[in-house]
Amino acid sequence: MGFDDDLALRVRDRLNGRQGVTDRKMFGGIAFLINGNMACGVLNDDLIVRLEHEEAERALNEPHTRAFDVNGRPMRGFLFVAPDGIEADDQLTRWVDAGANHASSLEPK
Repeated sequence: MGFDDDLALRVRDRLNGRQGVTDRKMFGGIAFLINGNMACGVLNDDLIVRLEHEEAERALNEPHTRAFDVNGRPMRGFLFVAPDGIEADDQLTRWVDAGANHASSLEPK
């Protein structure tokens, strides 16, 4: 496993200017956190997005999304967005902002 460096840079660019952003290796890829709460990440060439549970369930009905499952057990509130769903800059921005807004709404860790 690993992560697409170019996609990670695109994500980092979209998080630029937000307060409390850090990154760390997680799930075999890279995760971007806001005040210690995961917002999004990159695993291979997929984007990982963390959303409020019900919002994530609705998002799974959108094209290019699937449940976040790296160990045989899907994690509630997390989803993958495939490369076709984040190819355009506005697509990626939408998903990164959704994850960042959710992470920003949580209590800092």
